[in-house]
Amino acid sequence: MSQLQRIAIAPSQLQQGQILLTKEQQHYLGRVLRLREGDRFIAMDGVGKWWLAQLAGEQAEVLEPLLVETELPVAITLMVALPKGNGFDEVVRCCTELGVTCIAPVLSDRTLLDPSPQKLERWRRIAAEAAEQSERSFVPTILEPVAFNTAITGNQTSHRYICEARGDYPHLKHCLQHKGQMTNDKGQETIVIATGPEGGWTIQEIENAESAGFKPVSLGRRILRAVTAPVVALSLISAACEV
Repeated sequence: MSQLQRIAIAPSQLQQGQILLTKEQQHYLGRVLRLREGDRFIAMDGVGKWWLAQLAGEQAEVLEPLLVETELPVAITLMVALPKGNGFDEVVRCCTELGVTCIAPVLSDRTLLDPSPQKLERWRRIAAEAAEQSERSFVPTILEPVAFNTAITGNQTSHRYICEARGDYPHLKHCLQHKGQMTNDKGQETIVIATGPEGGWTIQEIENAESAGFKPVSLGRRILRAVTAPVVALSLISAACEV
């Protein structure tokens, strides 16, 4: 099926073996992808289901469900201190490709960006597009930005790491060698990892995170940019967990 085009649909669009296409989807399939009546494509609902579909006018006919195994064996929540400018766009895009489950943008003491509601819509659209491109079964959840000290109070049952460039902390790759001890209610291992803003976390933020159960870790000896660190962290986790 690798040669077929893919589009993301809402689960509610699937009704009685038919996919009710929106005007935007009709335009995309017909004008952008140049598909014609009877041409096939793949529809994905973003929550784990794929179908082989056939274009039929203003809707599509479902031909058969597809089994796709492209997800990581771990559920990863990435907690990112928002970088300046549009840097978070690239974080969402790359980390979606790498298999992140949830992205939680946070406002740290050194965060310079004050995101608008339109930013959140943009990030969710980027995640959906990246999930399509990388043939993922799921579209990552993008949470609304919250203060860092608020964000670290949840997910108490997970492996929790906070990346810090300065200090004598163990490398993340060594911490991942002993995975498998904590799982979510689906029996899936869960990992939460936090990466900092330009200038890094403050000492108080590191201390607050440790008090909340986070383990400080290193991503290597170099100082990484705020948009590079999340990609490195996700790459290390996927390399350690994927077989």
